[in-house]
Amino acid sequence: MIMAERYAIGEKSELGSYVFTSENIIHFAERFDPQTFHLDAEAAKASLFGGLCASGWHTCAVWMRMFLIYWEKESARLASEGILPPRLGPSPGFIKLQWLRPVFAGEEVAYSVTFLASRSLSSKQGRRLNTILCEGRLLDGTPVIRFESTVIDFE
Repeated sequence: MIMAERYAIGEKSELGSYVFTSENIIHFAERFDPQTFHLDAEAAKASLFGGLCASGWHTCAVWMRMFLIYWEKESARLASEGILPPRLGPSPGFIKLQWLRPVFAGEEVAYSVTFLASRSLSSKQGRRLNTILCEGRLLDGTPVIRFESTVIDFE
C-alpha cells in the first residue's frame, strides 16, 4: 500500500499533544537554542515575548516525535488488519516553515498532519514523493506552527 491509497487528499490525522513545561523548554534550549527567553523565566519577562517560551525548533522536533509515535501505531494497526502499511523513507526537505505564535511554559500543543499530494518520482522507479502539511495548535485552536514537508514512499 502507498500513502495515496490510504489517505484522501486533504485528510487530516491528529498525532497527539505535548505539554511544554519550563523544564523541557530549558533542557532543549540549553542543548540547541540557548537564547535568554528560552533559558531564564525571569529574564524572559523583559524580552519581546514577555515570558519563557519554547524554541521554534523545539516545537518542530516535538512534531517529528509525535508523527513517529503516530506512524508506528498506525503501521501496527494496518498490519493487524492484514494490510501492508506504506513504507515511508526519509524526507528530502520542507518549505514554508512558520512559527505563528510563541509557545509558553505550561501550554499544550496538539499536532496534526494533512495529506496534500503524491506523485511518482520519474528518476527513481518504485518511489513516490508525498507532500504533507504539518501543524501544531494550542488546545483552544490557536495555530502555533505550520510547515509543508515531503516524504518518500517506497512502492
